[in-house]
Amino acid sequence: MAVYFDHNATTPLHEKVLEAMQPYMGAVCGNPSSLHRFGRLQRQAIEQAREQVAALIGAQTSQVIFTSGGTEANNLMLKGLCIDESVQRIAVSEIEHMSLLEPAATVAGFGCVVDQVVVNEQGLVTQESLKQTIQKDTALVSVMAANNETGAIQDIEKLAEAARENGSWFHTDASQIAGKLAFSFEQTGVHAMTLSSHKFYGPMGAGALVVDKQLPMHSLLQGGSQEKGLRAGTENVPAIVGFGMAAELAVQELIERADHVSVLRDALEKELMKFGAVKVFSHKAKRLPNTLQFGVQGFDGETLLMELDRRGFAVSSGSACTSGKTEPSHVLKAMAVPNDLAVSAIRVSLGRANTMAEVERFIEAMQQIIGIKSSAVMMAANL
Repeated sequence: MAVYFDHNATTPLHEKVLEAMQPYMGAVCGNPSSLHRFGRLQRQAIEQAREQVAALIGAQTSQVIFTSGGTEANNLMLKGLCIDESVQRIAVSEIEHMSLLEPAATVAGFGCVVDQVVVNEQGLVTQESLKQTIQKDTALVSVMAANNETGAIQDIEKLAEAARENGSWFHTDASQIAGKLAFSFEQTGVHAMTLSSHKFYGPMGAGALVVDKQLPMHSLLQGGSQEKGLRAGTENVPAIVGFGMAAELAVQELIERADHVSVLRDALEKELMKFGAVKVFSHKAKRLPNTLQFGVQGFDGETLLMELDRRGFAVSSGSACTSGKTEPSHVLKAMAVPNDLAVSAIRVSLGRANTMAEVERFIEAMQQIIGIKSSAVMMAANL
């Protein structure tokens, strides 16, 4: 039976989320902008979801702007702020998701200076490195709360404090940490936060940008006044309802989920560390309880992924193929991981339905794969 170990990519829809969404997938009809009772029912569903999402991350309901996902939220953040000519410099960490790095490159093409904040060998941004990067005219700093590859968690509260002292706005992409660990918009002191529903058992196609009212944001989409004028277009009510229910369930089950996956992750890491060829990335950093990224010396990540897939395990490779050439992850490059180890990276991200038996099967599969390679090397040496 196939085993899904790729929950940082997306999570299966929670059964209670699907149940909440179903009435809005046909039985309940109406445009939420319409004033009649059908429209009002849709509007009430959206506002309830807004309350649920706000409760998950300790924000005010008025601060939650629904989007089609984390990618749109990141684009809205950077482009929606940098469209203002007064914004001439921003700073982003070098390990951000491409949904933030690519918009950063776009605004740089429009003349905005984009400085990259470096990370240490554990993939962490320090207050010192941030202070060395930002300038007096840095309008915005963006550092993700938890890395999607390594799981390394940043000290967002301290980084936001450093940005505020400089007079800069601070944004964090919280797509990976929200719904997995307690994380508060208010307590961290950020001005903006990106969320993604399908990272914690909600539907794809729903996300949010949570924004401080003081931020001078501009809409990327024109043609309607939805979402306080920051996101024109008729709302995806079923997805938003599902997003809200996923947030409510995350609040209820947060500790239970984290405890469950951390036990599995720690057991897996302990066994993998017994393999001499395995290197766990960001192992000294505080990490997401469900995430483990490792490399295997002498292997290629894509080959490892396919071997594991053949044995029934869905994992993610830390490598990206560009023009037929395997390149190391930009995150691992930023952490100064040697190329030959970086290209072997595999990410395991666990979820609420995974079991210790599946972890044990995974260890057996890794033993087989590494053993086959070792035997082949020994045979070649004896020829």
